[in-house]
Amino acid sequence: MSSTRRRNKLPTEAVELQVQRLSHDGRGVASINGKIAFVDGALTGETATARYVARHKQYDELRAETILVPAAERVEPPCAYASVCGGCAMQHLHPDAQIQLKERVLHEQMQHIGGLQQYEHLPALRSQSVGYRRKARLAVRYVVKKDAMLVGFREKNSNFIAQMDDCAVLNPRVARLIAPLREFLAARDCRYTVPQIEVAVGEIDVPSAQGVHAPDDVALIVRHLEPLTAADRQAFSDLGREHGITLYLQPGGSDSVQRLWPAEGEDRLHYYLPQFGLRMAFHPTDFTQVNGELNREMIARALEMLDPQKEDTVLDLFCGLGNFTLPLAMRCRHVVGVEGSDEMVRRGFENARANGLDNVEFHAANLCVDFGSATWAVHRYDKILLDPPRSGALEIIPIIAAMRARKILYISCNPATLARDAGELVKHGYRLTRAGVLDMFPHTSHVESIAEFVLVKP
Repeated sequence: MSSTRRRNKLPTEAVELQVQRLSHDGRGVASINGKIAFVDGALTGETATARYVARHKQYDELRAETILVPAAERVEPPCAYASVCGGCAMQHLHPDAQIQLKERVLHEQMQHIGGLQQYEHLPALRSQSVGYRRKARLAVRYVVKKDAMLVGFREKNSNFIAQMDDCAVLNPRVARLIAPLREFLAARDCRYTVPQIEVAVGEIDVPSAQGVHAPDDVALIVRHLEPLTAADRQAFSDLGREHGITLYLQPGGSDSVQRLWPAEGEDRLHYYLPQFGLRMAFHPTDFTQVNGELNREMIARALEMLDPQKEDTVLDLFCGLGNFTLPLAMRCRHVVGVEGSDEMVRRGFENARANGLDNVEFHAANLCVDFGSATWAVHRYDKILLDPPRSGALEIIPIIAAMRARKILYISCNPATLARDAGELVKHGYRLTRAGVLDMFPHTSHVESIAEFVLVKP
């Protein structure tokens, strides 16, 4: 055995430890002989036995085995597969404590990275914590040795697919499809060549009495690495008909997606923003927010904070298909939405026309580079909203700040890059006034947040 393999060999015995706190990703943090240990499945204050899953120079990783002294915040996970599936990290932690952790992460990052402390801490926005997920990518694999078909999410700390028949956080209609999909795919010629199924859920046309639309329109996109046999194509069509779902095939890249069943019909799903009277159309492959209920709450809070007036002109950067753009257009004189994808720009115009809005325009532009000379960028804007990717918007903060909008609202999916960019906005004459958490992904360590900046040095 090589010295490298001996050095990396994991201890086989479980160790007993005391958890001191939670890390930003929801793992317990302990100390073993003076070395930091991250313990999956353990909570602050708990005494637990745990086994090693990985060793590194600066820290070790373990998985809790037995909780000897449980924390008061420990709860029974709502999903039977929570201890195995890597889709959720914190189902064993009470939802209130999950929010407290996410708030701690946001405000610590603001202080440590952005150097910012003096601002209002907004109460977190929350939604139902089960059945909320309307977009997902399910991994698929046929295991020859076990003669078993797996459909679901990856296991914790592994590339293996968790063996599961259900999922507590997925839209219920989709969750109920996991077991039938396993059985169906196991009987197909293509069982070796389907690596994933992408899920998108739209909302039905008729709202409930409370104005909330039930997610009920399911589309599946089946990725296949080799052409399907005629028998398999027919079987997929029959599957769609049996379960009342729309089925697409994807033999190549994203541009190869083709509708299979029903053969006729519009390639669109929809979601509703009833407080604005808007019906938003999207293709199943389009980016949309995962959590429909929280998305409606997020838009309402964004408009409350941005406070668009009838005479305002607003710039919406990284606008997607117009999730914020169109609600803003209902409240102000003119809105300009900018997005990197030509397809999303077309979808934005499509939704504006369908909703009878003519005070909005969309532009395609690379928002990771200097766009200061673009025709839309030389206009004066009263307010700016941006919702960048995880990498943030550091490169364009000087350009945005130079527009001297009275208010900037920043929606973020990464508190570290938000804090970094917040510090830069402050250097350019803005003040952080309010910030808070948006719990878009309950039971996960993902932290979505919102921050308001007001111009103090025109």
